[in-house]
Amino acid sequence: MKKLLLSKFKEASISVLPILIIVAILNFTLSPISSNDMILFIISSFIMVLGIALFNLGVDMSMMPIGEKIGAALVKSKNLLFIVFFTFIIGIFITVAEPDLLVLAEQINGVPDSIIIFAVALGVGFALVAAILRILFQIKLSYILMACYSIAFILSAFTGKEFISIAYEAGGVTTGPIMVPFIMALGLGLASIRGDKTTAEDSFGLISLCLIGPILTVLILGMFYEPSGGSAISLSQIDSISDIIKLFTMNIPMYSKQIAFALLPILLLFIIFQVTKLHLRKKTILKILVGTVYTFVGLVLFLLSVNVGFMPTGYQLGSILIENNQPWIVVPISIIIGYFVVAAEPAVFVLKEQVEDMTEGAISAKSLGIGLSVGVGLSVGLSMVRILSGLSILYIIIPGYLIALLMTFIVPPIFTSIAFDSGAVASGPLAATFMLPFAIGVCEAYGGNIFTDAFGIVAVVAMTPVVTIQFFGLAYTIKSKRAKDQDITFETTDTILDFDEDVMDLETANTVVAAENNATINADANNTSEMNEANYADVTNEFNAT
Repeated sequence: MKKLLLSKFKEASISVLPILIIVAILNFTLSPISSNDMILFIISSFIMVLGIALFNLGVDMSMMPIGEKIGAALVKSKNLLFIVFFTFIIGIFITVAEPDLLVLAEQINGVPDSIIIFAVALGVGFALVAAILRILFQIKLSYILMACYSIAFILSAFTGKEFISIAYEAGGVTTGPIMVPFIMALGLGLASIRGDKTTAEDSFGLISLCLIGPILTVLILGMFYEPSGGSAISLSQIDSISDIIKLFTMNIPMYSKQIAFALLPILLLFIIFQVTKLHLRKKTILKILVGTVYTFVGLVLFLLSVNVGFMPTGYQLGSILIENNQPWIVVPISIIIGYFVVAAEPAVFVLKEQVEDMTEGAISAKSLGIGLSVGVGLSVGLSMVRILSGLSILYIIIPGYLIALLMTFIVPPIFTSIAFDSGAVASGPLAATFMLPFAIGVCEAYGGNIFTDAFGIVAVVAMTPVVTIQFFGLAYTIKSKRAKDQDITFETTDTILDFDEDVMDLETANTVVAAENNATINADANNTSEMNEANYADVTNEFNAT
């Protein structure tokens, strides 16, 4: 356990360290903040590392086993209505517990947090049902994705202008640290029961549908609600270290209560399945309960560090950067932030190894990692261009997803499944907790509308890996075709060589036979000549005698 916790702590440190270094550099150069605020951010960084480490350990011990076992139990029931009903409930429960969604909902003024969370939860519930039915009936993922994104683009023409970016943001934020491992485990449990050749392919694709589901429901919500006011991020007055300590301690009870209510539905669902279907051993149940405690503590520390330190610091850096420098400077800085944030994301390491193994080394983990980092860096820079120019997010989202969807006709299906799932990998915790507040700070200082211009940065970050991996899938397809053509050429050459050898052997055999025949003919001719000479001598002797 100690070794595993140290491993999780190392992964969390690698994720947070790039942001800490970038903030320190900006603080001493282009965007200085007060020393107390910098101390607050450093302390928040350590708390976040501890929170992410405990949370990831808890997810491995509790959330993933619960998801996999419930998924297997659902399929074993062989009752379609039972499967659909509980899948829908699972989608709602797991969404309510998602910390990144709680962070997003708190930043939207004019719309109650509960309304946004409920709309997103409905979207995930319906999307998860569609994903499970796709696995059971083996429907191609690309067909469902094309239909869903077509509907989303149509709804974008009718929803409120200020809700479009929020809707696409909701998809990227919802697929966060709780949902992704739980839903992946659920899909693995469902697909493993069927156990055919498409099991590996079907275990992917659930996250991609859970990303588009909230987009659709929040676009519909935007027809009835409209956000108002500016940013909901508040900056606390800090004059000493004791103020920092007080700031953390006074917020612990609030976030503890919030996380307890979020995790309670998942635990109740597990208890229901344990009593009726699972009947797990006491040792397994104890491990799951201990993991749930780790998850609870980790999430409390995560939300505490986000709301107290990370979001205010990101917001301040964005504001001061615009106020003290030329506006265009945010573009290259944002590209650098995006590059290093995704490069340090632990889930990206898993994704890279996964693709390398799947392609048997044809696509290396290093090349894919560089491609994802460059893609996300450019997407964050492009989001800053949106803020400075007022460009609608639709001009980025629609072409991007159209390219990715069109390539589903070319690349192998497994690439499509992994590509559309990978958006959740890149849009990790730091995207919603640091990059979005940074964008809001830039937007407000520049005088823009945060709902139309700043919101949407996570959505663009989530889209970039989809397009990137589809292009890698295209490269893999081309490589495979060339290798196949070369194999055919080699086989044809071998056949020609074999034919030539056969011809040479045949000609040699004919030569030998011809030589033998000539020898036989010559021998027969010699024999005939000798016989004729003997006969002629006999006749001559007889004539002389007469």
